[in-house]
Amino acid sequence: MAAFLRSDVTPVNDYRAELGETPVWCDRSQSLLWVDINRQRLLRYWPSRRETEIRTLPGVTSGVLLTDKEELFLLVSQLGITTYDFASGEIAVLCDYPEEIAKTRPNEAAIAPDGSLWFGTMDLTENDPIGAWYRYAAGDAAPEMMMDKLTIPNTLVWHENRVWFADSSAKRFYSGNSKRINPRTLSCYSSGELTPDGSTLTTSGRLVNACFGHHCLFTYQINDGELLAEEAIPLPVSQPSCCTFGGPERKTLFITSARKGLENPGELDGALLQVETNETGVPQHRFILPG
Repeated sequence: MAAFLRSDVTPVNDYRAELGETPVWCDRSQSLLWVDINRQRLLRYWPSRRETEIRTLPGVTSGVLLTDKEELFLLVSQLGITTYDFASGEIAVLCDYPEEIAKTRPNEAAIAPDGSLWFGTMDLTENDPIGAWYRYAAGDAAPEMMMDKLTIPNTLVWHENRVWFADSSAKRFYSGNSKRINPRTLSCYSSGELTPDGSTLTTSGRLVNACFGHHCLFTYQINDGELLAEEAIPLPVSQPSCCTFGGPERKTLFITSARKGLENPGELDGALLQVETNETGVPQHRFILPG
């Protein structure tokens, strides 16, 4: 197997997130967006200028995602599913958050190949299995629950006719039908001692997973619907949280991380990291807005 990385891992800026999450590469603007969940911030990095913009959001937001409208993004937050106009900062609510904000918050979120939003919810204490997976498409009155009784739902990638996701607390990956999650027909794979957080996918079918609390990424090969463990890739942060490919050729891997809960955080904990790879990431899907 050829070497995965072809450069050193470096931070893109001096910002250190409490809980950096859901990095997404915008191919139209050639920029990277992500959120700091605990600080309620939206961040945008422009590689060509090496500049970072930081916006404060009005609610706990777990994800920023692309839509089919230029510079109009989708936010998943305790306020609900909203659009965010990056030029004006205007927020418009598409639907309400489906659960009690005193008990849960949104977590993982991604756009499916059909242009719908999938997102997970999780227990605020990270202990109880009261989280769920939801699907929301433009025009729906409310998100549709697909699966419940999860603790920390994470990872959402689609490969061929299957969707792959994880429950960090259970240390397991699951795969099922790419159109809807059906708990009765899932395949299950253990991640061993590693805690799976967010993931991304390469065009060769390699799943790259951020292992929260383990100072590494771990790669798996998806082969005929099976998840085959490959190798650990060490990182200079203890809590990598998610990753995505970007850059003009989608060969730069961007990795978010977290400082939360660390008694003595290291210099790079909470940083957004970047590294050049010998792989190519799959393109990001876009949410199809009404009209």
